[in-house]
Amino acid sequence: MSVHRAVPALGALVAVVVVVAVSTTGRHARAGRTADVTVERVVDGDTVVVRLPRGQERVRLVGIDTPETVDPRKPVQCFGKEASNRTKALLPKGTAIRLERDVEARDKYGRLLAYVFRRQDGMFVNLDLAEEGYARPLTIPPNVAYADQFAAAAAEAQRTGRGLWRACR
Repeated sequence: MSVHRAVPALGALVAVVVVVAVSTTGRHARAGRTADVTVERVVDGDTVVVRLPRGQERVRLVGIDTPETVDPRKPVQCFGKEASNRTKALLPKGTAIRLERDVEARDKYGRLLAYVFRRQDGMFVNLDLAEEGYARPLTIPPNVAYADQFAAAAAEAQRTGRGLWRACR
C-alpha cells in the first residue's frame, strides 16, 4: 500500500514530495540488504568509492543531496566544499562501513545507492550530513526507508541555521 504525503517546504531552498511505502505494521518497507566494505576515497559530499573483494564501487549516499563540487558542467555550489570536507572527515580512506540498500540498487549513472553506517560507532552518515546542515533531503521513490528522518533532520538544521541553511541564503 502506498501513502502519498507532501513534506512541508523547507524554506525557499527545498521542497520534497515523499511517497512512503507502508507495511501492515505501519513501518517503512526496506530491503535491508547489507554489505561491509572499506572506504577507498570520497568523491564529494554524497558520493564515495569503496573497496570490495572484486574491486572498487562508486556509492551514492541515498536520501540526501549535498551541493555539487565535481560536476564539470556546473560551478561549485554554495557550501559544496564544506560538505565534501565533512564527508572526508567522517569517512577517511580505510574506514570500515556498512552499506544498507533500499529497493532500487543503482541510479541512472550506475552508482550503487546505499545508506552508509560507520562500523566503529554505528554513525548513520547520511543522517549526520542532514542533521548538521551539509545536505538536503532528496527522496526518490521507491528508496524511502529513511525519508522522514532526513526531512526532519534537515528541517531542524534549517530552523537552527546550521551549515548550508545559514551560508546559502
